[in-house]
Amino acid sequence: MASYPLGEDMPRAASVLKDILDAEVEEELQNRLSRIEGHVRGIKRMLTEHASCENLLIQLSAVRSALNQATGRLLENHMETCVTDCVRAGQGEKALRELKGALTQVIKNL
Repeated sequence: MASYPLGEDMPRAASVLKDILDAEVEEELQNRLSRIEGHVRGIKRMLTEHASCENLLIQLSAVRSALNQATGRLLENHMETCVTDCVRAGQGEKALRELKGALTQVIKNL
């Protein structure tokens, strides 16, 4: 069985995300990720064409920045929806514990 962050099983996590993720934010993230995907394909092409290491490093840095922006946007939406809803439902400690775990992983991977 696959292991997912914070002990979540993927089907449940996907279901919860669909119910809570704002449609506008979802579309924004889909667009951002599509651009990132295209950017990565471009970097692969640059590698095949033997672009300079400096140019490859700059482009990889741009992808990391774009991923950080997408992560930040999702985190912002998560706090505005999921965490807020849990606090209102009296499950604030659980929400904060899970947020702390997610943030620890995000920061670890910066």
